[in-house]
Amino acid sequence: MKKILPIIVIIALVGLGAYILTKNKEKNEAETAVVAQKNTTVAVRVDTVKTEVPNLDYLANGTFEAKQQLDFPAENSGRVVKVLVDEGDRVRIGQVLAVIKGDQLNIQLQNAKAAYENAKNDAQRYENAFKTGGVTKQQLDQSKLALTNAKAQYDQTKISLGDASIKSSINGIVNKRNIEPGSVVSPGTVLFELVDVSSLKLLVTVPEAQVAALQKGANVKVTASVYPDKEFDGKITFIAPKADGSLNFPVEITIANNPDNELKAGMYGTAVFSATGSKQAEVTTIPRNSFVGGVGNNQVFVVKDSVAKLTKIVSGRIFGEEVEVLKGLNTGDIVVTSGQINLSDGTKVSITK
Repeated sequence: MKKILPIIVIIALVGLGAYILTKNKEKNEAETAVVAQKNTTVAVRVDTVKTEVPNLDYLANGTFEAKQQLDFPAENSGRVVKVLVDEGDRVRIGQVLAVIKGDQLNIQLQNAKAAYENAKNDAQRYENAFKTGGVTKQQLDQSKLALTNAKAQYDQTKISLGDASIKSSINGIVNKRNIEPGSVVSPGTVLFELVDVSSLKLLVTVPEAQVAALQKGANVKVTASVYPDKEFDGKITFIAPKADGSLNFPVEITIANNPDNELKAGMYGTAVFSATGSKQAEVTTIPRNSFVGGVGNNQVFVVKDSVAKLTKIVSGRIFGEEVEVLKGLNTGDIVVTSGQINLSDGTKVSITK
């Protein structure tokens, strides 16, 4: 009897373990079935097919360039003795920006002046002597030639001395100053970078389909990326007669800056070319991202009764992020705009925001 009791206990424990395992398995299978049931639908985002008047305005992006930009070089060698402007200063045409030491040039000027006066006197003496037969015609001509050369040397030295005072040749702002008092410069050394931003040029490229509607002198609204709420008035000043390598046509738009010169060269800008002509008719449109594999494939998923149906359509013109639908959809249809990669024809879907 004592031997039978442990055997009964062991059998009972084994039975209890088997019962627990069976219940756990049933529970897991039930949970798996619930998850599987939930996962029979694919979450997607959708939009509604609508009828609207399309916006045919064309936007072109580019960068602003200064009206004038000048790297101002030295004309002569020498040591800089004065720098009269700093970066950010406004300058006018003819304003002295810096002075290069001109002691040697002053000496050269004095010598050139003396040589010129001497040649002038010699030429006068030869002229008088020729009248009395004291010199030949050849000697007279040589004296006149010497006078001409001396005058040219004198004028050149005066110009060189004047170049020792570096003067601005444009109205603008000093963007860079590359010299300090004591700097030694030589001809061609860039002393200043001057920029005129009283007006700017926006350089954009326009495709063939739009360039035909543009005219030189036409007004264009322009915005800058840093001032999204402001509009600037621009005017088309150049339309390239030849397309670039990407078959787009360079277009230049000139914009008058405001009194605060808010626009800066190098900023990113957008030109808005307004559509002109007769009133546009309403068209049926869908978002560009509705298409499966791109607009060219002309396939979208239409949702009806929580089922995605792969539908063949005929697309038309592209208006930015909207695409015209010529055939295959009706206003009010629901199309999938996100999640198409997980869909096939007939897949059940759940719509998310």
